[in-house]
Amino acid sequence: MADFSRPGSLYGAVDLGARKQALEAQTRREAAGPQAASSASVVDVTEETFTTDVIDRSMTVPVVLDLWSPRAPGSAQLSPVLEKVVGDLGGKAILAKVNVDASPQIAQALRVQAVPTVLAIFQGQAVTGFQQVLPEQEVRRWLDELMGAVEQFYQANPGARPPAEPGDAAEEPAGPPVDPDLVAAEQAIEHGDFDAAIEAYQRLLARAPGNEDAKMGLAGVNLIKRTAEVDPAEVQRRMEDPADIDAQLLAADLEMLSGSVDEAFNRVIAVVKRTSGDERDRVRRHLLGLFDALPAEDPSLAKARRALASALF
Repeated sequence: MADFSRPGSLYGAVDLGARKQALEAQTRREAAGPQAASSASVVDVTEETFTTDVIDRSMTVPVVLDLWSPRAPGSAQLSPVLEKVVGDLGGKAILAKVNVDASPQIAQALRVQAVPTVLAIFQGQAVTGFQQVLPEQEVRRWLDELMGAVEQFYQANPGARPPAEPGDAAEEPAGPPVDPDLVAAEQAIEHGDFDAAIEAYQRLLARAPGNEDAKMGLAGVNLIKRTAEVDPAEVQRRMEDPADIDAQLLAADLEMLSGSVDEAFNRVIAVVKRTSGDERDRVRRHLLGLFDALPAEDPSLAKARRALASALF
């Protein structure tokens, strides 16, 4: 059975808006070509150094925690990949390696059930992670989403950003002025006024129908509104009734918010397959609304659109 308990957000977990920044970061990296890994970005951690090397450092830079064991073949596969992709960031993240056989108390404190386990620690808290051996491309995508979410955190909390290193200023050219309705929407969200945010996004889309930030923002706010009063445990209970379509759609909404995008899409497409008529059309429109929450170039979208076309025809 799926688990819809909400991980915190950054404040907890990688959010949907970070996916766009992740894709942009991947494009910049591919254009720049291969980069040498930085050994300074990798540190071996013990129970004695965990607070200093992980918790303290995570207050200014994300720490990727590699919990590994020499007894686990998966660790031998994953650890070199992590060293490479974190090193490619040039010090913007730290890889902290923990041998769970030598430091079992760390694994116990983090409730690690199997190795390899990878956790991202930021601002002293575990914010996201995974527990299987992933190919390099997937690890890079996960890390890009993490870095995008960290940047969003600093944009919302500029006082928390660490001082820039010499030469970091003007690293990228300034972008075009931010649309005032986009600013109004973001301010409304910060104050919890989702209706005002929706109105601001709609004004912007009326003037610029192709504005992707407004499209994603509107879909995201609607997603939050739909789930604001939802009890995940109640959704789990209702899902025992296969005829409860609304429960399936709410479950997909919760999966989207937790970052489980592919799972959300697959869930709704499965409902499309077993419905017909007006009910199928309602489910299809719900899925299209979820599509709007992601940037157009997101690879999950292309896969889901193909699956939807197959389900419909």
